[in-house]
Amino acid sequence: MQLNSAKELEVYKKAYQLAMQTFELSKHFPAEEKFALTSQVRRSSRSVCLNLREAWAKRRYEAHFASKLTDCDGENSETDSSLDFAHDCAYITLEQHGALAALSSEIGRMLGAMLKNPGPFLTAGL
Repeated sequence: MQLNSAKELEVYKKAYQLAMQTFELSKHFPAEEKFALTSQVRRSSRSVCLNLREAWAKRRYEAHFASKLTDCDGENSETDSSLDFAHDCAYITLEQHGALAALSSEIGRMLGAMLKNPGPFLTAGL
């Protein structure tokens, strides 16, 4: 199956889902978190998708592709840590945290698999 866009990748779809769910939940964070946790978790969760799009654009070069995937993985880990803070500060429930953390973990595994075997995603020449 030929993929024409990063948006067709399952990992992209899951990362987008995580970003949107995080956004919805963060709407209810306290006002004093606006420029701290709220902004941070929104930014990092969205960055996974944005960096996936950049990785896709750079898939002609394995090193560039891997670099952007590594950025995705870092942003995903940052999102996971922010979700821990959100739970421990009682901004989200244990159930919400569990669901989002599980999705983040799945995204991390998918990114790791892509990093271990980038070949199927690379293009020889555009």
